[in-house]
Amino acid sequence: MSSKGAGHKADLRQALRVGVIGAGVMGSNHARVLAGLPDVHLVGVVDPLPAHRSRVTELANCPTFETLDQLAAEGVDAVTVAAPTHLHHELALACIARKVHLMVEKPIASTVEEGKEIVTAAHRAGVTLMIGHVERFNPAVAAIKKAIAGEDLLSIAITRVGPFPPRMSNVGVVIDLAVHDIDLIRWFTESDIVEVQPQLSSAVAEREDIALLQFRTASGVLAHINTNWLTPFKARNVTVATRGKYIMGDLLTRQVTECFGFKPDGSYSMRHLPVGHDEPLRAELIAFLHAVRSGTSPAVTGDEGVASLAIATQCLETSSHRPAEAAATKRRAAG
Repeated sequence: MSSKGAGHKADLRQALRVGVIGAGVMGSNHARVLAGLPDVHLVGVVDPLPAHRSRVTELANCPTFETLDQLAAEGVDAVTVAAPTHLHHELALACIARKVHLMVEKPIASTVEEGKEIVTAAHRAGVTLMIGHVERFNPAVAAIKKAIAGEDLLSIAITRVGPFPPRMSNVGVVIDLAVHDIDLIRWFTESDIVEVQPQLSSAVAEREDIALLQFRTASGVLAHINTNWLTPFKARNVTVATRGKYIMGDLLTRQVTECFGFKPDGSYSMRHLPVGHDEPLRAELIAFLHAVRSGTSPAVTGDEGVASLAIATQCLETSSHRPAEAAATKRRAAG
């Protein structure tokens, strides 16, 4: 951490006591990163499952607890909530009641109503609430955001595909994957999404495993998301068209290319943009802890988390896709 400004904000250097709730894949990574950050004391990780607690002990070499009460008894300034989504509401409100700052993994909650309750409670208690939309901290995404600053945006296309996840989930691709890109569209355009045209299908899973989502923002930008669990390999690509540029980003290889200088004869120039090497989760947690220490607004606010969840929910509610009818059709075809 820089010593700049340490003279009048010496308290910012004091170690923050931080805990993690949830020791699944994401929570274990939270613990690993937090254990290595300066000016942070990782108090411990909460998880009811002994196997999860054993894994996180090996990964982060920190104490583990079976309940939130046990962690709270040790004293914490802030926590990250990486438990299953259906527990976010209950856990977040319990932390807020204890005046503990918190970062909640995306999506903020199972429903928009629960998300709004979390935001309201945090505001009333005066605690920092950040939502874990980690893709914003991908260095390739940051490079795209920088490249389009001040540009007249026309369209955005995002592809986020891959194989069916080994961890069985109670949500489909819209909540699990597309919510990342709904957030990016809102962040890139700095505008609300006002029109939603979703096409969903359940090819092999009970919930939707294919989604083609089209949007229009209040600023007039057209955007679409292609996401599925049917592709045998992972792909994460973003393209943005503006009046003066065309930008292509691969979020996995972290290569960002800019086309510019379009001429009447169809020629143009290309260049690779500089992209940082930060681990997105590390950058995200540092941003959260900075907001806690400084009392400034977090990088992804609760309201932004609710807005993205609301659009994802709207995609599910307004789609013509009906899993039961689709299954019946499959059976009739098979017969």
